[in-house]
Amino acid sequence: MNFTPTPVQGPDAPLKAALRYGLIGLGVLVVLSVAIGAAAAGTAGLWGALIGSAIGGGFILTTAAVVLFGAKLPPSTAGMVMLASWVGKMLVALLVIAILNQFEFYDRMVLFLTVIGALVIVLGAETYGVVRQKVPYVTVPDPSPETPARED
Repeated sequence: MNFTPTPVQGPDAPLKAALRYGLIGLGVLVVLSVAIGAAAAGTAGLWGALIGSAIGGGFILTTAAVVLFGAKLPPSTAGMVMLASWVGKMLVALLVIAILNQFEFYDRMVLFLTVIGALVIVLGAETYGVVRQKVPYVTVPDPSPETPARED
């Protein structure tokens, strides 16, 4: 008789699944938003959908990647990395929007709707990836001090 145990997933399996499902959700969103944006607003809609997917998807997927990276760090360092990544993402997003505001080659409504769609779909896909994973955990009882023997 042969017994091959199933390998147990590591503690970072939910985060990896979140990234995987988030990327799949973003891919689906890109295809749909490009098709709808191009049909609704032509080439400007195509550009709006592509830029909106990059902004929204990149914003959320970066968070999942940073959390996966930070899981291996000490808690105080992980908190600092998360805060710095959030501030960095905000600055990059504001900078990209400020630069894009000067141009007219994209449709603003398609961009806006695609960013909102990316935030909702990718976050939902990541949540589904985390909730779907089963990671075993073990509770170890506290070692109890030996009870002294009773003298009767």
